[in-house]
Amino acid sequence: MAKFNLILITLVVLLSGCNEKKFVINGTLTDAMPGTIIYLDKLGSSEIESIDSIALDEAGKFRIGSKSSSPQFYLLRSSSESFLTTMIEPGEKLTIRAHADSLNFPAELSGSPGTQLMIDYNIRLQETLAQLGELNLVYEENIDNPDLAGVMQELDLRAQVILEGMTIYTREYIDSNLPSLICLIALYQQVVPQVYVLNPEEDIDYFVKVDSTLFSLYPDYEPVKFLHEQVATLVLSLQGQNIPGGAPGIGSVAPEIILPTPEGTMTSLSSTRGKVVLLDFWAGWCPPCRAENPNIVSAFNKYSDKGFTVFQVSLDQEREIWLNAIEADALGGWYHVSDLKYWDSEVVSLYGFESIPANYLLDVDGRVIASNLRGDALQQKLEEIFR
Repeated sequence: MAKFNLILITLVVLLSGCNEKKFVINGTLTDAMPGTIIYLDKLGSSEIESIDSIALDEAGKFRIGSKSSSPQFYLLRSSSESFLTTMIEPGEKLTIRAHADSLNFPAELSGSPGTQLMIDYNIRLQETLAQLGELNLVYEENIDNPDLAGVMQELDLRAQVILEGMTIYTREYIDSNLPSLICLIALYQQVVPQVYVLNPEEDIDYFVKVDSTLFSLYPDYEPVKFLHEQVATLVLSLQGQNIPGGAPGIGSVAPEIILPTPEGTMTSLSSTRGKVVLLDFWAGWCPPCRAENPNIVSAFNKYSDKGFTVFQVSLDQEREIWLNAIEADALGGWYHVSDLKYWDSEVVSLYGFESIPANYLLDVDGRVIASNLRGDALQQKLEEIFR
């Protein structure tokens, strides 16, 4: 499995733009010594750049800021080593009130939605760490227990439930907040060093989703470009692991396919889970494929509102031929992907077919129900499923 070494805690958004706007942070720290120094640092991919610093006044108040032409990640910290990671948009006016020793959990914060989202995630993460800490205390209390092995087994099960809860929260967090760049941090969040909330293999859909969304918006932003390269490497690795000796059999899970759409967005077959899917291999240059397309359109129109969709993988070489065929055959209602590699496409060896059209009907869990259903056979099978 490809290793992901991107340090996302220290991100800086290097987006294009020339109209700088000043952002301001107005803060109050309670129980702070007058004269305590507050620092504002810009977080980079490999370094921290000092922006400004200011001393607290007698009332514990401070005002600090800078100019920016794009969203940026900043570190607001005090000389007492308390800090808050922020994501600030140009022109924002952030107001914060916090205890001097807990800047990362401010009592009040307004004016910066991105920063609030980061705090929300951090609060949920701290809850998870606290729950795991309680399990560790139970372990320490039972260190001399003759049945320590049984205790550890129970604690392990409870830890898995806690971690799964954090994983579910992170997935929902990404779903809710894309296309925000804060999703990069959630994508690579660690519970403890080297223990990630999301598993790149199990959560490949989320890596692909974040990559395709952010790369389409910020193709020149270095951390996004790095993520894009890492996801491409991971996809190739996973596809290589899934190459079968032949065509997938009835009842087996269809091997994962992750290829670009006509718009260039990486899309996975597994993203269709929860629907009955016709996985169809075809090409614009293939007359038998084109002859079958009206039957597929008919099936889609009849059953799409009942949970049926189509995932078409093209073996075209020429992008124009592929797109023209989609338009001419009125195939716009479902998923289309292709690497435009003709018979050299990875899907050929992945699925072991030697001619097209070829198809597999998959259930809601991605398992093969039937293969090479065409004409009336496809219609009859779908009627049987959705009756």
